[in-house]
Amino acid sequence: MTAVLSTTGTIFFIIAIGYFAVARKVLSRDGLEVLGRYVLNLALPALIFSAVSGRGFNEISNFAYLSGYLVASLSVLLLGYFLSRILWKTNPLSSTFDATGMACANSGFVGYPLLMMVLPTIAPTALALNIIVENLVVIPLVLILAERASAPTLRGRSMVKLVLHRVSTNPIVLAMVAGIVVSVTQLPIPNFATKGIDLIAQSSAAVCLFVIGGTLVGISIRSVGKRIFSVVAGKLILLPLAVWMSFGFLELIGAGSVSPNLRNAAIIMAATPAMTLYPVLAQKYGQEEQAATAMLVMTLLSFFTISGLLFLLDI
Repeated sequence: MTAVLSTTGTIFFIIAIGYFAVARKVLSRDGLEVLGRYVLNLALPALIFSAVSGRGFNEISNFAYLSGYLVASLSVLLLGYFLSRILWKTNPLSSTFDATGMACANSGFVGYPLLMMVLPTIAPTALALNIIVENLVVIPLVLILAERASAPTLRGRSMVKLVLHRVSTNPIVLAMVAGIVVSVTQLPIPNFATKGIDLIAQSSAAVCLFVIGGTLVGISIRSVGKRIFSVVAGKLILLPLAVWMSFGFLELIGAGSVSPNLRNAAIIMAATPAMTLYPVLAQKYGQEEQAATAMLVMTLLSFFTISGLLFLLDI
């Protein structure tokens, strides 16, 4: 248990440094925003490209992993949506972001740094596979739900064009596609470029965690209620449970299986707080207060839930 707490303690120690750096004005909000843009537009794409391009196509086209994680994510997304609509009587837009908070894990900012400490040999592969599911399926579906709820008249071709534009201009998606092309074609990359990309990628873990800590400054927990706790429980407990069940079901029906380490990596990824873009995306649709508060509670409680999960997985 001491080793588990040492691992999760490292993650949350860096998050705490980010929090106090901004709270004590060692770093301004503007500076934090610059760091956030660096991570989203450079460091994380570099990490994704490095992770995908450095692996064989068979490794990043792991059907059992992709389908298992996708089934779990979509199941929690739909369940979260309808529970919010029925249980809390929310409108379609609020239900969309309640469900998003439950189904979209922080694979890059928290999951990857955590896996680099507990399962370093497969961390890049797990990250690449998660990014494929999240950015090619789950996030586009969230955008469709959000746009339909906020603009009911937007249909058909206009909806498709909007979603395709947002997905196709996402640096993470572009890096993922470029990595897949390199992996499939075995296109040679100059050594200086590979080393440069790797150096930028290596900076992502610490900076990601630092940015998460800084973004929590100023968020109030006064508005925490049963609805927010249901979103938090859905994210920290239901999604990892759904991933575990999904892999087990697919293996039971003979649809494929993953190695124990890769399965554990997927469950750990799923147990992280919601993606960092969650409150940012919610802000565009006027749902930022609920999303930011849920994000704060998730981050605080995830220290205990992730520590417990690592203990259960005996990692």
